[in-house]
Formats: sequence, C-alpha cells, structure tokens
Amino acid sequence: MKTLALLALSTLMSTTVLAQNIAITGGKVITMGENGTLHKATILIEDGTIQQVSGDDIEIPEGYQVIDASGKTVTPGLIGAFTSLGLVEVSSSAGVVDATVDPTPITKTGAALDVSYAVNPDSSLMGVTRIEGMTAAATGITYTDFLFSGQGAVISLSGDEPVLKSQAFVTVDVTGSGSEHTGGSRAALWVTIEQALAEADAVTTLPGPDTAWHGLNTPNDISALKKVLSGDLPLFMKADRASDIRQVIAFKERHSMINVVLIHAVEAWRVADALAEADIPVIIDPEYNLPGNFDQLGATLANAARLEQAGVSVAIGMDTHNIRLATQHAGNAVASGLSYDAGIASLTRTPAQILGMEDTLGQIGTGYRADVVIWSGDPLEVTEVAEQVIINGSLIDMESRQSRLRERYVGMDAASDTSASHYVRP
Repeated sequence: MKTLALLALSTLMSTTVLAQNIAITGGKVITMGENGTLHKATILIEDGTIQQVSGDDIEIPEGYQVIDASGKTVTPGLIGAFTSLGLVEVSSSAGVVDATVDPTPITKTGAALDVSYAVNPDSSLMGVTRIEGMTAAATGITYTDFLFSGQGAVISLSGDEPVLKSQAFVTVDVTGSGSEHTGGSRAALWVTIEQALAEADAVTTLPGPDTAWHGLNTPNDISALKKVLSGDLPLFMKADRASDIRQVIAFKERHSMINVVLIHAVEAWRVADALAEADIPVIIDPEYNLPGNFDQLGATLANAARLEQAGVSVAIGMDTHNIRLATQHAGNAVASGLSYDAGIASLTRTPAQILGMEDTLGQIGTGYRADVVIWSGDPLEVTEVAEQVIINGSLIDMESRQSRLRERYVGMDAASDTSASHYVRP
C-alpha cells in the first residue's frame, strides 16, 4: 500500500514542472493572430507568458531552455469548445457523476448550478486529453431534468489550476430531448424559457430568505439569468433540426443583448445565411454524417464548410470527454471543404472568442498565456502527434494512463512463445 501511495503521489506531482523561461526556435508557427504563419520563428516564454514572437533571427537571452522545433509545427494550445472534462470519469458509475444533476431545492430552472465547484483536476482523462494538444476546455453539465443545465466553466488541463473562468456560460437544450423535461412539447419549452427570463428581468431586488417567493426561478437562478440577459454570460443553445435553429435565431432577434451561441447544430447548414446575419457563432461536432434521431435528418460532413462559406464562426466541441479527438474531426471537416485556417481556428481562436477569453487564449502573441503545442507535423493529419505541450509556461509530462499502459505491454515478445511459463511481469 505504501508503494502504491508513493506511486500515486509521484504521478500527481510529475504532470508539469515549474514555469520556466523557454525559447522555441526554428518551427513553423501558426500564431492565429495578426502575425499569421511564421516560418523558422522564435517564441520567447517567461513566467507563463509569451514575451515575444518573431520570424527573424533574434538573440536568445541567457537562462532560457531552448527547444529546437525545426521541421515541426507550433500552434496555440487547443481549446475544447464544449466538453464534460473534469466532471465525468465513468459515466455509468454507480457513484456521483458531476456532469449530471438531480433535483435540488437551490434551483427551480437549473440556472444557478455551477460546475466550477465540481471540476476534478486529477481525472485520468485530463492526462489522456492534454497529450493530444488540448490545453483548455469549456466544461459543463450534460444531463439534468431542469430547464437550464447550469453555469459551465473554462478549465485548464495543467492538472494544478483547474478553473480559469467560472460562470463562463449557461446551457439550454431546445431540441426535442430538451422539451421532454418541460411539458413534453416545444410549445411549452419556449414559453417557459421566455417566462424564466422575463421574471429575472423584472426582479430589481432579490428576495431574502424571510421573503415569500413563488416565482418560476429561485433567487439564485435569477442572479445567473440577469448575467445572461446583460450579455455577460453567453447562452449556449443546443438545437439540431433547422426549425429549432430558426427559433434560436428568432430568440436572438427578440433578445439582442443576449450573447447567443448555437451548439450541436447538425442541420445548421440549412440556415447558414440567417445564422451569419444574426451573428450567432456555432459549436459543432463535424463528424455527424448520419441522423441519430429525427432532429438530425439533414446530417452531412459538409456542415462546417457550408457554415464557413456563409460567414458563420465555427468552433469544434463534443459534449463528451473524448474532445481529444478534435484534431481528427477538424481534419475531416477540412477534407470536406472547411478551409485549413478555419480548421485551426475552430480549435483555438474561435472558442477563445466565444468564451470571452480572446485576449488570453487561442493565439501565440505577446502577452498571451503560454499555452503552446509543438507538433511533429500538420496537427490536422491523423498520423502526426503533439510532441510537447506547454501549459502556462510549463512543460507537460507527455504521459497518460493510456500511454503508460501501452508502454507496459509493448515490450512483450508476442512473436515468441506466449505460454504462461514465458510470461514476464512488466
């Protein structure tokens, strides 16, 4: 037991080393900022912040650890635009799964729920995800019987600073599935959404614990919804079928101050022009090619490309812990017509903009947080890998539970006699 305890402690402590001064030299740097793509560039990182990015030869100051990235590609750290990272370890667990919420007296509509209290930075899925180049993610509740699915958070995958931004967005499901929890019909769902927001808007003074209150929301719900109404808290609205997306667009027209973001959006391509005109960004999983239900009959791999062509900002996110596959999904979207720049942006700059962190994340530029990935080649090619991930200026140990399991068994000589008598414990 003592050995296991020491091993566990070692695993937790070895995720990163202390932030250091780092110079990345010679690589092709996709900055996603005003500098565009620089060749044979140099990046200087100090105290967790990018100090300089240059395409010219510059003198490396003393005391910097130099990483030669010649022949490699360097990008901003990837951002999972919509996930459940840090909230789910085993979704079918008989114990607590923090991505689902049962009825509780603190809320009536779900807006008050706050996942920032539930994020587990020691989840094994953090390591599995970050060695694929993911350095930050938006995470939120995936199932509840409430109208809203609470307030999501933006988290770091460093393992030692889980929450970068709490109360980062509120989610509401306006699909057929969402209406099942609100009268079993969209006719009730949309009226309930409007009533909940109207009530929050009308309340000027929150009732205290001694004040009788019979509203649709609890006072805690109202506090969250007021931030939605002011535009300070983005409202992620999940819709798939074109008619539901048209309702989202009409909702935005009624509530111009609300920062509406469309998520999932399998049939978004059918109303792409209207989405662009309404300035509604979209977070999609571009892999949908076959309908999973009657809301998704128009599923196509060309969804992302058609949205971009109409002028819609597209980010990639999957409401699952498997966001580690995002580069593969972005690559497939590019193969189906999405531009390469938009493919990289969908994993970096665009989610940062959607989450209100465009001055901190999603770009390689002076003053930005030093979340950087060095790739063996093109990050959207499935045969290329993240060779080194840097989060907040710290070099990440490029291991995970999965990679350690692989290394444990890869040395076994499968070609020789595999009988039990020849088995050697790794």
